[in-house]
Amino acid sequence: MRPTIPAFQDLKPAFDRDGYVVVPQLLPQNEWQELTQNLDRYIRDIVPQLSAGDAFYDVDRTRPESLRQLHRMSQDSYFEAYRQHPVWRALAESLIGEPATALDPEWFNKPPLSQKGTPPHQDNYYFCLNPCHVVTIWMALDVVDAENACVRYVAGSHLQPVRPHARSGVLGFSQTISDYGPADIAREVPIFLQPGDVMAHHGNTIHLAGANRSPSRHRRAFAMVFHGNSCQRDETAFARYQASAQ
Repeated sequence: MRPTIPAFQDLKPAFDRDGYVVVPQLLPQNEWQELTQNLDRYIRDIVPQLSAGDAFYDVDRTRPESLRQLHRMSQDSYFEAYRQHPVWRALAESLIGEPATALDPEWFNKPPLSQKGTPPHQDNYYFCLNPCHVVTIWMALDVVDAENACVRYVAGSHLQPVRPHARSGVLGFSQTISDYGPADIAREVPIFLQPGDVMAHHGNTIHLAGANRSPSRHRRAFAMVFHGNSCQRDETAFARYQASAQ
């Protein structure tokens, strides 16, 4: 018997209005366990062999507990195949309203007492896709709350023009919104999650996270970005972004 794929169409009105939605416990327990076991395997067996561009550390690779970000995870066969996962795809396509393609899976962490926050930014400033039928699906691997640096969204920000960005100096998040101010802060919505919960946000939704103030808890997440098959990259905007990131 083929597994039942959840229907997510009822989430689209809130996604279109706010620029994000939260889905508790996206996966069945057995699929959650398989994913987390493969993440553990990847970090244990593959990460020590990766280049600096694929694994970022708060300190360096001699301190594996300071591992902060993993990119291009589809170099591993499990995570290459995971890009086709039917539940993740169904959620993405329901939210953006068309068939979609997944980019490389990514893993994020804020280690205990990490001083590095995530600056306010919009994902599609990096991708430069038009139309912006782009959604990032971010799954919590730990309890996520205010102490260990939950993500904060600026509700409805995807309905406004893309904001100006400038160099941030933060490894892995090279750009930050240059005119982010009190009016934006007043609209921030903190998102608290349990392990296995996901939040999904539009490519133009402003989001950020602070430093992890917990002395003992990590804030790990697994994520995939999906873009609609109608999207085309704006090469002029992409060249401008690359030049600004140098």
